[in-house]
Amino acid sequence: MQVTVNRKDIKFYPDASRKIARFLYTGDERALNTIRSVLNLSETSVSQTLSPVLRDYSLRHRNISKIFEKHFNRIAHLLKQLGTEPESLNISQKILIGSYFTMEYSIEAAAFFNPSIVEHPDQSEIGKDEKRVILSFRATGEGHISSIVFRTGVLDKNNNLSLEPVGKMLEEAEHIRRHVYDKTSFSAKLNEMKDIHAIIPSGLILDKLNDKFTYGELRDCIKQARSSLHLTTEKEALFNQITWLASSHYELEFSLDTNISERVIFPVSVNEKNGIEDARFVKFTNDNNETSYYATYTAYDGTAILPKLLDTKDFYHFRVLPLHGEIAQNKGMALFPRKVNGKYAMLCRLDGFNNYIAFSDNISIWRKATLLQKPKFPWEFVQIGNCGSPIETPEGWLVITHGVGPMREYVLGASLFDLQNPEKEIGRLKSPLLIPNANEREGYVPNVVYSCGSMIQNEDLIIPYAMSDYASTYATVNLRELLNELKRSK
Repeated sequence: MQVTVNRKDIKFYPDASRKIARFLYTGDERALNTIRSVLNLSETSVSQTLSPVLRDYSLRHRNISKIFEKHFNRIAHLLKQLGTEPESLNISQKILIGSYFTMEYSIEAAAFFNPSIVEHPDQSEIGKDEKRVILSFRATGEGHISSIVFRTGVLDKNNNLSLEPVGKMLEEAEHIRRHVYDKTSFSAKLNEMKDIHAIIPSGLILDKLNDKFTYGELRDCIKQARSSLHLTTEKEALFNQITWLASSHYELEFSLDTNISERVIFPVSVNEKNGIEDARFVKFTNDNNETSYYATYTAYDGTAILPKLLDTKDFYHFRVLPLHGEIAQNKGMALFPRKVNGKYAMLCRLDGFNNYIAFSDNISIWRKATLLQKPKFPWEFVQIGNCGSPIETPEGWLVITHGVGPMREYVLGASLFDLQNPEKEIGRLKSPLLIPNANEREGYVPNVVYSCGSMIQNEDLIIPYAMSDYASTYATVNLRELLNELKRSK
């Protein structure tokens, strides 16, 4: 029996008009030439050059003068090479120089896809049987750099989605690096990535640090070690790797006057410079019945990937940290919404084509995983993976899966696992739940439907999904019908 899927009319398309003001650096020589040219302008010329820039771009960005000033501060150290102290410049000169080191980046010009959905922390001013929700998306722009963006809306009693107004003044968060590292876990993560002690004597770096240390302390230690060593290519690569790992811990904070649709989580650390991919958001309830929102995502630097974890309670302030352990090396990790038998639980895919499950006492350390599912049906012979965090139902853990079959066609499936022992499969759909139709199969990557997280509302399963890595939509499935079919499939 084929489960009925109700596709909704709402579509989320890329919008090239949505942009952020990014720092632009052209190299020291060109930067110095630019700064020198501005310093040679008269006070009148500075004003005449700056005025139209502010007039035009203040309509496109919130606090554009503050952005220019922030970007000036990032290159202010170069002024000393020109025999000028930064403090000697007036504010107009600083802002004008900063404008030359700023560019607009259209964050979703290429694609708007791989969504997840969670309950909004604010459920005020809605009607009976309604639910305010947050949808996250992977937005992709020039150079295929991906970031995380959000939309909000309200599901009515029939699970029709009314989108809330979308803000136009997009903003990156303030990047705050104030993480305190634990030497033991930091060293263990390095050893997972490469045997540090076989290349560089530990006394030169880690042994000089306290059991708890900051990013600045580590950076100073690395600077000293660099000056005392003859750096082979391998040693240089390892120093970069140590810095790479350290820079992956940070916090983000958005202004309180931003709409959630204006908040952009854009790559910050070196290890994610080529993109933040496929955030799987989940509302997590801890042992004290307190809730947080976590998202597992993949950081990509153009060569290597690193699974990472976002943590927030309000979608204004986020903590970011890497996931440690032998199994935290692949894409597609998805956290359960609560502990199972006293442990954190995670779906993962170690080998690229099977589903695994892992348990841990620490949410950021994952050591061992157990094989959960192998490809079984023709539509998933290439690979099977999760499409977001498991969803708790009275009948068991509901997991939406993706399968890849002939012609690299991605489809969605579903499986059900025992609540007390989620390693035990109760049932699994023999046929795909959702296949790309004629309107969904054309896009950046044809023949793909994909989701990063679903939820239950008004006895329906709400599945937001991407259409061929270009745009997104959502569908609903009657939960009882789906669960009955999964139990029959056993």
